[in-house]
Amino acid sequence: MKSLQHLNKYFWKYRWRLVLGILFAVLSTFFGIYVAVLVRKATDFMTHAVAEHYSFEATAEELLKYGLLILGTTIISGFLMFLMRQSIIVMSRHIEFDLKNEIFAHYQSLDTSFYRRNNTGDLMNRISEDVSRVRMYIGPAVMYFASTIATIILISATMTNVSAKLTLYALFPLPILVVVIYFVSDLINRMSNKVQEQLSKLSTIAQESFSGIRVLKAYAQEEPTGNYFTTESGVYRKRYLGLIMTEALFSPFILLLMGLSTLLTIYVGGKLAIDGQITYGNIVEFIIYIGKLTWPVASLGWVTSLVQRAAASQERINEFLNTKSYLTPNHSPMGKWKKGVNSISFGEWRGEVEFKNVSFVYPNSGIKALDQISFRVVPGKSLAIIGKTGSGKSSVASLICRLYDVTEGEILVAGKKLQEWDLHSVRRQIGYVPQDTFLFSDTVENNIAFGVGYEKSSLGQVEQAAKSAGIFSEIERFPDKFKTMIGERGITLSGGQKQRIAIARAIIGSPQILIFDDCLSAVDTETEAEILGSLRKIMMEKTTILISHRVSTVKDASHIIALDQGRIKEEGTHQQLMDKHGYYFELYKMQMADEEKKNDAEILPMQ
Repeated sequence: MKSLQHLNKYFWKYRWRLVLGILFAVLSTFFGIYVAVLVRKATDFMTHAVAEHYSFEATAEELLKYGLLILGTTIISGFLMFLMRQSIIVMSRHIEFDLKNEIFAHYQSLDTSFYRRNNTGDLMNRISEDVSRVRMYIGPAVMYFASTIATIILISATMTNVSAKLTLYALFPLPILVVVIYFVSDLINRMSNKVQEQLSKLSTIAQESFSGIRVLKAYAQEEPTGNYFTTESGVYRKRYLGLIMTEALFSPFILLLMGLSTLLTIYVGGKLAIDGQITYGNIVEFIIYIGKLTWPVASLGWVTSLVQRAAASQERINEFLNTKSYLTPNHSPMGKWKKGVNSISFGEWRGEVEFKNVSFVYPNSGIKALDQISFRVVPGKSLAIIGKTGSGKSSVASLICRLYDVTEGEILVAGKKLQEWDLHSVRRQIGYVPQDTFLFSDTVENNIAFGVGYEKSSLGQVEQAAKSAGIFSEIERFPDKFKTMIGERGITLSGGQKQRIAIARAIIGSPQILIFDDCLSAVDTETEAEILGSLRKIMMEKTTILISHRVSTVKDASHIIALDQGRIKEEGTHQQLMDKHGYYFELYKMQMADEEKKNDAEILPMQ
């Protein structure tokens, strides 16, 4: 139960619903028990009426009175049970809502390395399937537990008041039940953990298969992937059936013990009635009590299963909730700005960026991506970073966006350390187009407006951003223009279209720092030149960082840095670097040779 202590704050938040639910459970149980008292009185009356030869009319009138009382009491008990469910089950839905929001907010606050360590399917499973299992504990388990405890206490007290001896025999099987629950609950918990782990694995396989469906089909791997999924589904089925089998054996065993209670009640109660110690109505009353105890006590197994499953799921949830980001965000979750000395308006300064002897090692892999990097770029100027794959270009962008913190050295933004600025505010002032373009399954308009937020944008802003990114004319040819739906991850668009929509998304908010991380790799050099020409007016007032492996992209930048294995190999303007006939010059020659080969191949006649 330790893992479930995290939920105590929610129980306190909705304490009045919980208190009312428990009160209604007690009252419902009380009126339910009183039905047995009325049946006992009716039975004793019938016994007395037969012995004394009451008239039919008098007997019928008295029995009708008891019948109406039993009906009315049952209706009251049922209505109170309805109120109990409305209090506790509704409370559980509120807590489910709060818990999902807490997990989602925490997910967003975690750093990029967390997402490198954990797969998407597992993240989704914990916020959906695991939370659903926890809700079953908060709602049904708490409700039935409260009802069961109230039933056991009230019935035991009432039975003891009638005959302590008969009560002892009737409740004799209960200690055996407690021992069985103690041992079985641990087994259910371990089995439930394995079931949830396998379910997470299945979610991951399905998510990756659907997201990478084009690659899967391109390599004709439908059948092997299907077989792999079938194999893992078989493991899940086996584990889940084992859990169901354990629970299935548990419930009949409980019913067997309750049937034993009924037999003991009839046998011992009959002897006591013959001896005149109790009435025959008391035997009927006790049988009804045992019947009323049957479901609550039998539900202990089900409730135990719910609690164990919830504990296993909450433990998995806590594992992520207890994970802390190594970044110091300087703002509260969900992007709410924190007032203080660090929350300075970005209207007070211009976006100057400076790296001072920056080194960076990826926290997960231990790979050193940057080694003693220093540069400075001011508004109105552009810095280009070029290098081969794996040279550390994208790491520079990640550090400026503060997806990671530097290992050594420091990054200054507007003359202050990057860590001192409000993280949310910094990112709001950066227009970042990553190398791996991601678009949402939404309209073209909403994907572009995402850069400033749907509620803050207008169609005019979206169209202007699209024109600057060189994608406006193509969007106008779409069936529904800017209202055209984009498939998941932009699957319905070409690579170049996705990149240009991502550029439009980055510039729509007029950020002070623009970072283009190899975002024109999917377009030809002619289209690239056209897009860069359109962006030049926007870049004139901004701090711009262009990252690319192509010389054609960076040659017009104010300053160029050539990276190799995380270190600055050369730097200067395009002409300065060409005159050196060094690393940059070799890259240029190699790319020009590749371009010539490509052009020659295009004009060769078909064989």
